[in-house]
Amino acid sequence: MDRRPLLSRAPRGFSVLGLVLFVAAIAALAVFPSFVKKPYVLHMGVVLFLAVIQGQAWNVVGGYAGQYSVGHAAFFGIGAYVTMMLLEVNKIAPWVGIWAAIAAAVLVSLVIGSITFRLRGPYFVLASISVAEIIRLATLHFKEFTRGAEGFLVSEIPTLKIGATEIEFFTKRPFYFAALGLAVLTIIANWIVQHSKLGYYFQAIREDQDAAHSLGINPAFYKNVALAISAAFTAAAGGFYAMFVKFIDPNTVFGLDISVQFVLICIIGGIGTILGPVIGAMVLVPLSEILRNPKGLVQLGIVSSDSGFVRFVEANLSNAHMLVYGILVVVVILFAPEGVLGVIRRLASRVRRRASSRGRTEPAATA
Repeated sequence: MDRRPLLSRAPRGFSVLGLVLFVAAIAALAVFPSFVKKPYVLHMGVVLFLAVIQGQAWNVVGGYAGQYSVGHAAFFGIGAYVTMMLLEVNKIAPWVGIWAAIAAAVLVSLVIGSITFRLRGPYFVLASISVAEIIRLATLHFKEFTRGAEGFLVSEIPTLKIGATEIEFFTKRPFYFAALGLAVLTIIANWIVQHSKLGYYFQAIREDQDAAHSLGINPAFYKNVALAISAAFTAAAGGFYAMFVKFIDPNTVFGLDISVQFVLICIIGGIGTILGPVIGAMVLVPLSEILRNPKGLVQLGIVSSDSGFVRFVEANLSNAHMLVYGILVVVVILFAPEGVLGVIRRLASRVRRRASSRGRTEPAATA
């Protein structure tokens, strides 16, 4: 029997303080809807959680394994379409259909990975974009199966029964809790991957693929595993998105801007970290919502309805969100290559060094 103290047997990377803060954050977010009366606030919460899921999903293959896929819209769209089609055509509840969507995305990822992972660097990036675009065009072409550009509209989401409890998806509130739960699950899965032997294999491939291969790690196999895990969570996000917005078409869920958003969340927050996608989502989602719907600030009571800022954004920036994203990425790469999280860590390290230096000089002065 292992008689070591419990904390000494904790997995590598485990922190009691981190766990306490994580649980406290979940508890605070869980009770948050009780104090909110405006549906738009809950809508923003759902979009934020969805962005966290997207960032964490991409982080597995892009952050840990170092494979910068810009084609994750393929898995996002597959998740959305399979979930939606099973609901509308076969009347299968979305919480059942989403598992079929995840399975379909994983199978497609294995096919895509076996082809594209033969390439490296920019060639892999271009191949990932091409695959997503091929799937988008195929969805537009096979109208008898996918309805083409017409897309799918949710007629009704069935009531979810858990024991004696019935949950109806008429308001933002059930979507908020579902998104929160899925985001928490994705973060936990990322932490497990990062601190497991599998995660160390991913990071070895990211740092030097040839050296990892010489040590007995199969790069092709583990890159496919990383892509499969990433595709599974991406498909779950796509299925949830379809139920939340209640309408999808090929350009909405397979568009290049969806793939770019996955990457931006991690680049802005910090690639290859747990907190990076969370911070990136907290930066990108409010910015995106302000650019696309500046009147949301009026609903939140931040600005008045006749604000000049709202009129300026509507007149000049409402369709320029991709341009703003590009500028933001350039700024981050030039001045904060490790993302916002890297900046926070550097500032915290600088504060600690100053505090420790003061602690050393004060006893010398008194002596």
